[in-house]
Amino acid sequence: MFMGEYAHNIDKKGRIIIPAKFREELGSVVIVTRGLDGCLNAYTKSQWEIIYDQLLKLPSTKKDARMFVRMMTSKAAECEIDNQGRVLLPSSLIALAAITKECRIIGAANHIEIWAKEKWESVDMEGNDSFEDIAENLTDFML
Repeated sequence: MFMGEYAHNIDKKGRIIIPAKFREELGSVVIVTRGLDGCLNAYTKSQWEIIYDQLLKLPSTKKDARMFVRMMTSKAAECEIDNQGRVLLPSSLIALAAITKECRIIGAANHIEIWAKEKWESVDMEGNDSFEDIAENLTDFML
């Protein structure tokens, strides 16, 4: 289970430190791909296999399904966590998430999300402002 919010910087080589609290559960390799709302998602290998199996179940006759599968898999990269706890992100994913230096790494239940600091602050503010409304809209799915 992943939770919490951490501030880190990306270095000039495209490496980012994965918070120590996340490393043990992630293992030595993570799958990083495009996320929703402008972030990157990082999954354990076993969680990625679950996602991948779900992608295979989408109807290939539906244009949206084909496009979603393409965007998830073509952007996915297997990344090793080095001895210093860093992951080298592909430049294409760094550009996709508009990460320049400061970033936020957040726990999102079954995966982690990597955000450009400014994007995360905007999403976080929006979520804080409407948290009660969001909760009310999702009560049918909780408990």
